[in-house]
Amino acid sequence: MTASPSSDVGHDDGSVASFSWESSRTIAVDQDVSVLSWDSGSGPSLPSVDGDTQTETMSISTESIRSSTMSLDSSLYHYVHENGRTYHRYKEGRYFLPNDAAEQERLDLQHQLFIITIENKLNLAPIPDNPPRVLDIATGTGIWAIEFAFQHPESYVIGTDLSPIQPQFLPENCKFEIDDAEDEWTFSEPFNYIHGRALMSCFNDPAAVVKQGFEHLAPGGIMEFQDALFPMNYVGEPPTESALYRWNQMMLEGVSRLGRSWSNARNYHRYFEEAGFEDIVEKRFYWPTSPWAKGQYYKTVATYFQEDLLTGLEGISFKVLGVLGLSPEQVREFVEDVKKDLVGTGIHAYITVTYIYGRKPGDPS
Repeated sequence: MTASPSSDVGHDDGSVASFSWESSRTIAVDQDVSVLSWDSGSGPSLPSVDGDTQTETMSISTESIRSSTMSLDSSLYHYVHENGRTYHRYKEGRYFLPNDAAEQERLDLQHQLFIITIENKLNLAPIPDNPPRVLDIATGTGIWAIEFAFQHPESYVIGTDLSPIQPQFLPENCKFEIDDAEDEWTFSEPFNYIHGRALMSCFNDPAAVVKQGFEHLAPGGIMEFQDALFPMNYVGEPPTESALYRWNQMMLEGVSRLGRSWSNARNYHRYFEEAGFEDIVEKRFYWPTSPWAKGQYYKTVATYFQEDLLTGLEGISFKVLGVLGLSPEQVREFVEDVKKDLVGTGIHAYITVTYIYGRKPGDPS
């Protein structure tokens, strides 16, 4: 079914909200695209500290990123309620972050952050104008898949995720399925382009996911991952006494105890090679945690990343820091200290983000 410009849609709690596709695509900072370009063509260099303390910063509102979200109707996927948040019921515990309205707004804001990073594009990979079949794994709210479907009307786009939080009002060439990308893929036809983004928290064995992606691509097909390399880095000496630094270290420990690693993105190039991909290209970008870095590009990126962190810290910290013995009250108190480090410009922290793609050997049909 094709979305009308504005429709009344219901949530799983029975409430009704207005969904507007136009508002879901809004970037809420007044932008001149030229200030977001890197000039060199290979991506921006490492950020450097802006010594001008009077530099004007900008603000954004998650409310303008997405007006509402409509959940798929199925009693199979009722949500788990913990600490005032909701989490996915299907394969409960596989993914650490919530899936409620606040998290959906954050994910849609994060979508803008990823595309701003690469000059307002959905992908870096050199794909054809309308690849016939496209797969978006761990699609989240589905905003990438929906935008791709609108921009490529002759493509057929499938998005998969553990949570049924995607809208029901969709372009005709887009659909969503509830699925775990770490299960055996059962698609009957190969894809021409496979996309995955913000996968750091998703998989126990990302190498196996890459291999399945390779196997389900048509000859000449392309797979692209866009992901963060955790933990954060710093310009200068690491601020070891800060709450932000301690949060990074504690999250690494907590994730390890949960049997995961958030450093897998460092190995993506090897995973792609081992799966059989050719013409692999990897480019790295940087997200400052606040507008401490020089240049309008970095200040714009930092504004989005700071908001992404401020709104997401508590939700992701509950489960991960909980395994270290922190109570929900202790997590909330600690997160408030971390937020103070993020709001200021005294700590010059940033996270590295990798965009990597590769091609399956063979000529496209």
